[in-house]
Amino acid sequence: MVVVMDTDEEATGDTENLEEEVIAEEEEEEDKEPINDEVVDAVVEIHEEEVKDDDGCDGLVNEILSVIEFLDQIKEYRRTQQKECFNLVRRWKILVPFLEEIRGFESPSCMHFVNRLRKVFLVAKKLLETCNNGSKIFLALDGESVMTRFHSTYEKLNRVLVKTPFDELVISHEVKEEIESLCKQLKKAKRRTDTQDIELAVDMMVVFSKTDPRNSDSAIIERLAKKLELQTIEDLKKETIAIKSLIQEKGVLSVETKQHIIELLNKFKKLQGLEATDILYQLVINKSFTKSTSLILPHEFLCPITLEIMLDPVIIATGQTYEKESIQKWFGAGHKNCPKTRQELDHLSLAPNFALKNLIMQWCEKNNFKIPEKETSPHSENEQKDEVSLLVEALSSSHLEEQRRSVKQMRLLARENPENRVLIANAGAIPLLVQLLSYPDSGIQENAVTTLLNLSIDEINKKLISNEGAIPNIIEILENGNREARENSAAALFSLSMLDENKVTIGLSNGIPPLVDLLQHGTVRGKKDALTALFNLSLNSANKGRAIDAGIVQPLLNLLKDKNLGMIDEALSILLLLASHPEGRQAIGQLSFIETLVEFIRQGTPKNKDCATSVLLELGSNNSSFILAALQFGVYEYLVEITTSGTNRAQRKANALIQLISKSEQI
Repeated sequence: MVVVMDTDEEATGDTENLEEEVIAEEEEEEDKEPINDEVVDAVVEIHEEEVKDDDGCDGLVNEILSVIEFLDQIKEYRRTQQKECFNLVRRWKILVPFLEEIRGFESPSCMHFVNRLRKVFLVAKKLLETCNNGSKIFLALDGESVMTRFHSTYEKLNRVLVKTPFDELVISHEVKEEIESLCKQLKKAKRRTDTQDIELAVDMMVVFSKTDPRNSDSAIIERLAKKLELQTIEDLKKETIAIKSLIQEKGVLSVETKQHIIELLNKFKKLQGLEATDILYQLVINKSFTKSTSLILPHEFLCPITLEIMLDPVIIATGQTYEKESIQKWFGAGHKNCPKTRQELDHLSLAPNFALKNLIMQWCEKNNFKIPEKETSPHSENEQKDEVSLLVEALSSSHLEEQRRSVKQMRLLARENPENRVLIANAGAIPLLVQLLSYPDSGIQENAVTTLLNLSIDEINKKLISNEGAIPNIIEILENGNREARENSAAALFSLSMLDENKVTIGLSNGIPPLVDLLQHGTVRGKKDALTALFNLSLNSANKGRAIDAGIVQPLLNLLKDKNLGMIDEALSILLLLASHPEGRQAIGQLSFIETLVEFIRQGTPKNKDCATSVLLELGSNNSSFILAALQFGVYEYLVEITTSGTNRAQRKANALIQLISKSEQI
């Protein structure tokens, strides 16, 4: 067993009863009895730092997403619980798009909801870890109680999800439907006992019986060993370690149950010609087994994305270290930020972390730790290719329902992972999807443009999509499509505009006015999609003038007045770009705007201060009257404060502004 622990963290044995905590919260919010679990883990040990309140909702979301990705990498569970384990992981994965969409919502109710979700998730994680590395004999013996824990977890998850604050979160209709569908699945989850489980239960009863003459029947014992996959010396070695760990946990097993488990283990050992041992009192395992104790795996040896030990650690621009393959997949999916800190990266270059790699290799050699090899599954890859080929073929079907079904399924596949995006593009789907953009069916249009959005995360696909002439059709949907189609069209234009040639094409195709309209009149999500697209497009000089002509300034000023929308930094960033344009300076250089800038410089967030100072410097460098206006609102003392307490960039901008003020002799 490998315990993941921070190197500076003491193994104090502190525990947290998450099961009881979740139930207590549910009792406070719902006037009904909590779930009565007959056998649960009374204590869930968490060898991780507690998520502090100042980590915010995003911190909790990132924690859940990281562990979901880690759990998805686990391919083996104990046979007796394998089906339920994969069902539980599958249900958690359904939440990934939902969790991605609720990033950025920092309200108390959102924080409370995600915190409750995290607590249920940690209980589920503990259950899955037990089924991954726990004693096979115990899990078979206690199968009914373990199954009760699964269904208890389903019910707890459902009780949290039905309280989702959909109105406040403003998530997409599709994701909301997925959450509602998941709740229905969780309600229907029922206890199952198939034929093999019944036979296993009967065999367990026989071998544990003191009076049944078949309790030493070699045929029954061999059958049990096969079902529990305890037929090799290596399997028995791991089972011995798992049982030893289980026995040392206080209050988990009665003395009688411990003895039953050890007796059956020894019967399995005898089948392999091994010496029986009494590990209830003997702490040292027989010499025929390799000496093994619980290893404490240093936390810094794990990739923050996969939570697996790193073979080829590399450093990115933020100074964080990741497994090379994992971070390359992250960048390949179109991400330009650090997965751990969420900080935007100045570049995507990777530097080998030789020092850490040497430490990992030395630690593995010293502790005789063999790094597991990653398995590939060509069979499943071929199945995925076949599925994609069928979907692409169905896009050209003469049956409307078949087209609808295929484009919706392709939309989901394209969202899942980078590999699917490449498969779909290689199968020739992009030209067909572009044709469907002009199809006279709002549902097909919405799914087609969203599929192209998902595919465009891949850099090569961006070029393929634009080369097929998709941009004018996407703009048409942005102007006339349904709400979600318009929002996803804006997001698609943002993604495509990462290529400089597409910035020009979108501008010349009159794509900026409908984006400004969405920024002015759209939902919160629509405003965000439009804002990010307009920022990217405004990096092109000609597009700045087009944006100003389309009336972008007033919607941006409106965003500065509403802090609850959480778009102040983005709005200031676009205003900074517009301030470099003569017409832009004229449009934004109002006295009230200068006062707003000074207010952000005085008491905004560090990023607010950074952006506002940059905008004022750009304005003042071209027209000293802006500096004079800012001085009237007391900007000088706030700038002095930033020079000592602001971010590095804000300090540079503040010092430059102070020098500009001195030169103008306006103090």
